[in-house]
Amino acid sequence: MFERLQNNRNVLGWLFMMPAAVLLLLFLTYPLGLGTWLGFTDAKVGRAGEWIGIENFSFLVGDSVTRLALFNTLFYTTVASVLKFALGLWLALLLNKNLPFKSFFRAVVLLPWIVPTALSAIAFWWIYDSQFSIISWVLVKMGIIDTYIDFLGDPWNARIATIVANVWRGVPFVAISLLAGLQTISPSYYEASAIDGATPWQQFRHVTLPLLSPIIAVVMTFSVLFTFTDFQLIYVLTRGGPLNATHLMATLSFQRAISGGALGEGAALATMMVPFLLAAIMFSYFGLQRRAWQQGGDK
Repeated sequence: MFERLQNNRNVLGWLFMMPAAVLLLLFLTYPLGLGTWLGFTDAKVGRAGEWIGIENFSFLVGDSVTRLALFNTLFYTTVASVLKFALGLWLALLLNKNLPFKSFFRAVVLLPWIVPTALSAIAFWWIYDSQFSIISWVLVKMGIIDTYIDFLGDPWNARIATIVANVWRGVPFVAISLLAGLQTISPSYYEASAIDGATPWQQFRHVTLPLLSPIIAVVMTFSVLFTFTDFQLIYVLTRGGPLNATHLMATLSFQRAISGGALGEGAALATMMVPFLLAAIMFSYFGLQRRAWQQGGDK
């Protein structure tokens, strides 16, 4: 009986999956379920709280700061994801060419991604400092500006500054992932298209993009999820300021739940992020990862 179970692929598959399933249950499913439950209570720090239904959600829908945080999150995610995709794809195409010291450049590109987020944020905090900014110093010395730029004190300057920091950190992940996808495309496709008279742009449009689309879908889905739920970079760099101009849903949830002590309200804010994350996953699954694209065929 035991030997029969050992030779059963389904049983072995379940046994190998059990450790990962237990970890997901403990560290993902349970916190998600607890957070959702707290969102429907008036729990405070040090007090369990009672069931209040959708009162937290009703309050947050009418809260101006929450609406601003939602706008900031969508703006931050959209702009940063588009820039990371464009720059990452360009960098991947560049690194895929026969360049001298190609391996060295590929390793260097990864540095922004492997550096801890908190250290990156501190570095950008000094770069954007209102008195000691290297950017402002260079621009003043070049005669382009007269006074130092207040990067983190002006709402829109702060939004752009945080996006630049996120793009700098996220481009390596997109570039290296797309580069791995480019390595799987057979050179014979390009040779055949060149024989047919295809230009470099036509090769990119009709060969590279269709065959790279499944990788793009997966990479950009993860990029959107990472950007939408970004916390460390914003918290270290601006703490949501100035005037809540850089508060994302994640940072506002932390502020309300931990700093403010309103666990129920903060949990409700975090729960409100879930539909947007599911929408991003569904868009990737149903829109970008269709079977025809995976096979390099027509839509």
